[in-house]
Amino acid sequence: MKQLLLVKEIYVEAFRDWTYMILQRYFKAFSWFCLFLWAITVYAFIFRLSTGFSFG
Repeated sequence: MKQLLLVKEIYVEAFRDWTYMILQRYFKAFSWFCLFLWAITVYAFIFRLSTGFSFG
């Protein structure tokens, strides 16, 4: 039983930082993607305003 707990502790310790790194990179990529979509939206809105598009 003691050996099983030791293996479990080694496993948990090995993957603790690994999952944090993956989440950190995922959220960084997701934030850049959202910023890119927001920039496209602002560009499209300004383009429609400059060409005289009626919104009503």
